[in-house]
Amino acid sequence: MFIDEAKIRVKAGDGGNGCMAFRREKFVPRGGPSGGDGGKGGDVWMESSERHNTLVHFRFNPEYKGERGRHGEGSNKTGRDGEGVVLKVPVGTILYDEETGEKIHDFAHADDRIVIARGGRGGRGNAQFKTSTHQAPREHEPGRPGEERVYRLELKLLADVGLVGYPNVGKSTLISRISAARPKIADYPFTTLEPNLGVVVVGSAADEKSFVVADIPGLIEGAHTGAGLGVQFLRHIERTGVLVHLVDVSDGSGRPDPVKDVEVILGELESFGAGLEGKPMLMVASKIDAANPDKLAQLKRYCKRQKLELFPISAVTGKGVEELKYAIGEKVEEARATAHTP
Repeated sequence: MFIDEAKIRVKAGDGGNGCMAFRREKFVPRGGPSGGDGGKGGDVWMESSERHNTLVHFRFNPEYKGERGRHGEGSNKTGRDGEGVVLKVPVGTILYDEETGEKIHDFAHADDRIVIARGGRGGRGNAQFKTSTHQAPREHEPGRPGEERVYRLELKLLADVGLVGYPNVGKSTLISRISAARPKIADYPFTTLEPNLGVVVVGSAADEKSFVVADIPGLIEGAHTGAGLGVQFLRHIERTGVLVHLVDVSDGSGRPDPVKDVEVILGELESFGAGLEGKPMLMVASKIDAANPDKLAQLKRYCKRQKLELFPISAVTGKGVEELKYAIGEKVEEARATAHTP
């Protein structure tokens, strides 16, 4: 089950109470106050991990608590600190404060760790209040409460390439041909109900390069406002460097105008408001094994006018797939070089 949103409540441990005690022992010349301090409450941490790829474990267990610090004891014994809690999240998770909407942290790298709720400080025992003029203090402090927060988690997949297009245009078939991913494939719309990731390797063994491709559920007109499934998954291509736009040019698509299809999807990317329309894009005419010549010609003319690279392919027969794979690899390298340029 792929879960990319979750809300959690965290409560750090309270501090232990300070102790009030007096030392009275025979043959011990120096008695007096001996109450120890309370221990600190356990913090709640959050850490990004490459071993996790979904937030499903937070959906069914949304509350986490740090351990309370142990109370202080006599003979100046300080209480033990409470154990902390470490919550593991996938790389690409963004943490928001649920009450204010403030972005707290973006876990863009593996093993990134922050404190999301601090444990309470332990109270001071009466030994801490002793002075030369106040030699038998009875003051002692309770432990401070730990922080309690409500957070919203949002996962944005980290991929180099995002496949976009209408439902049933062949995105899942393509990712299954160029990578080891095995998404569900069928001849009806919205077969893909959750994003799929695949690692693509190009080049020879001496000069091998790889990139990650994300196949998101198909988009339809109005996706950015909630139509279809796209609004739930458009954010997963925000971090991609390259977009590959698939257009069905076969007779069986049920949509006679491929240019209109392209313009609708481009409009949805722009309306989403995350700069998706400005990303480098490769156009793909899919299903050319059953292509309608007029639709393919229309799409070629449009891409020539817009100065977009077009790759006619058939993911079923494999025609044009290798050329597309290497072209995507080149675009990814260009996007990575641009991203690292100061």
